[in-house]
Amino acid sequence: MRKRKNPWLGMLRGLLLPAAAAVALVMFAAALDGLSAGRDAEDLRQLEEALRRGCAACYAAEGVYPPNLEYLEDHYGIRVDEERYAVFYSAFADNLMPDVTVVVRVP
Repeated sequence: MRKRKNPWLGMLRGLLLPAAAAVALVMFAAALDGLSAGRDAEDLRQLEEALRRGCAACYAAEGVYPPNLEYLEDHYGIRVDEERYAVFYSAFADNLMPDVTVVVRVP
């Protein structure tokens, strides 16, 4: 006696490969998105740190904190990608560390 093949088994095999490929593609896209978000957060942190180091270097060299962001850019080599970031720089007094806030611009 000969066994008949189950038609559902063939259909299941035909759907399993595309479904597995779709799941793998979604997982890959999610991993790339996570890497991009981590890179953006690290770039933001590095810019904030560079601004604070520049302020400290100015105070150590000149005895006063920089009066504005442009002074840091001109004299201490700080570069801000103004298309990606907005920098809020508030200097209260020459001998007090300025308040520096960096935010990501929304495209």
